[in-house]
Amino acid sequence: MDNNTIYLKIKQRLNKLASNDFDNIECWQVVEAFNKGQVDWCRRNLHGTNTKQEGDEQSKRRIDDLNILLIDYSISITDRLTYWETVDFPADYFEWKRISITATNDCCSDPRPMVVYQTEDGNVPILLRDFNKRPNFEWAETFCTLKNNKVQIYTNGEFTPVAPILTYYRQPIRIQILNCVDPYTQLVSIVNVECEFKDDLVELFIDESVKILAGDIESMNQYQRASQSVEGNN
Repeated sequence: MDNNTIYLKIKQRLNKLASNDFDNIECWQVVEAFNKGQVDWCRRNLHGTNTKQEGDEQSKRRIDDLNILLIDYSISITDRLTYWETVDFPADYFEWKRISITATNDCCSDPRPMVVYQTEDGNVPILLRDFNKRPNFEWAETFCTLKNNKVQIYTNGEFTPVAPILTYYRQPIRIQILNCVDPYTQLVSIVNVECEFKDDLVELFIDESVKILAGDIESMNQYQRASQSVEGNN
């Protein structure tokens, strides 16, 4: 869906198509509200706080809606003795999915796939002492934690991780409207950047935008209608 249609639909649902009152909405406000609406919708549906309590891969619809944001990223790691630590997450990082590694040790130079479980940082000392849960090259299992915008892959000195691949949900691409001030850079946009999602999701983002703008201008009728539409079509 092109940006002109998005802009038109938002103004229509706010009853501002032919209005000259003080509630006129400027284009930079539409851009900001739409981009915020994208992020709000994605966070809500990745976590599962929608009307059906479905998270990112709990139904075919969620997979279909959100797969566009799921990417693999080859990430560098550094040896910290007990664990190997990645560099900072990419700038467009949005939400964790998993990390995949292969590994070698002194007796096996051919990299073998490892299963990596995510765990809480507070449980690390317990897991390292537990014979059944600590990192084990023979069983091809280990665990990782997330801390300080990095991943810590625990090895207990038993093996060396090779070629880690971080799988994560990236941030949605922000739309821009040609000749409109970008609220994030304060510069006039010289290109149109359209929404990357399919049109049925864009319709939901439009209602998200209307909900945000209606709340800002205290237009409760439009706010309630947009809220019901967003949740009813999830």
